[in-house]
Amino acid sequence: MTQPILQSRLPFACWMDPKTARLPGILPLEADDWLRMDDAFAGQMAERDRLIAARPDQVLGMLDSACPAAEELYAMVLARLARTAGYRVGQTEVQRPDGVIVPLDPVQPPMRTLGRLVQEDLCLLEKQGDEHVLTAAALCFPASWWLGEKLGRPLLGIHVPVASYDADVARRVQRLFDAIRPEQPLWRANALIYVDPTLHQPRRENAPRTDRRGGSYVRSERQCLVRLPQTRAVLFSIHTYVVPLAALSPEDRSGLVAAQS
Repeated sequence: MTQPILQSRLPFACWMDPKTARLPGILPLEADDWLRMDDAFAGQMAERDRLIAARPDQVLGMLDSACPAAEELYAMVLARLARTAGYRVGQTEVQRPDGVIVPLDPVQPPMRTLGRLVQEDLCLLEKQGDEHVLTAAALCFPASWWLGEKLGRPLLGIHVPVASYDADVARRVQRLFDAIRPEQPLWRANALIYVDPTLHQPRRENAPRTDRRGGSYVRSERQCLVRLPQTRAVLFSIHTYVVPLAALSPEDRSGLVAAQS
């Protein structure tokens, strides 16, 4: 196995707080805090570049109907990065904090460029009928799901075969999506113990789930929900953290083990 790409610490222990430990565990987010950088930035961005170059059909996807929302997100991200320390945003290119130059090529699909600009995976969901449907994504670091199977599906279909995501949870989450306001983004987090620290872990719905018993890594996702003001699409961003289980405090470590048992 190649050298794992790890953060030195988790910024939160979601399983230790009653507000975030139970589904869906949603909390308000500071309006400008939906993109973050951490000490794994260079490693994660290099891996994103590699995956987008080598496996674009697996990590990128967009329905034709999602073009307006993807273009709006593209403009939002560039505006956000223009006021983010370490980035240099020009008319034709962006220089990332790791020094890599990303061309702003209008010929390239917007999700491809976005996937090379930030640590977060970016998923767009748009209301179709009574449900929000996944219409576009730059998903380099899936945690046991496959973008090609989920694109075009509503929330309940996206979460197959997650047993805890039943019809009742789906209704609650759909009401939540309907209520999101552009001026008040939301966030939640999850955490699981993993044997394999690899960031890119796609898995088809009918494939057996990897046995995580005896794992020595914590994989946690900080997930933000942001309403795009013009198209009204919802951005679901995923910032992935992987740290050694030993990096947690004894209290947090025992709490996570108990929560997973």
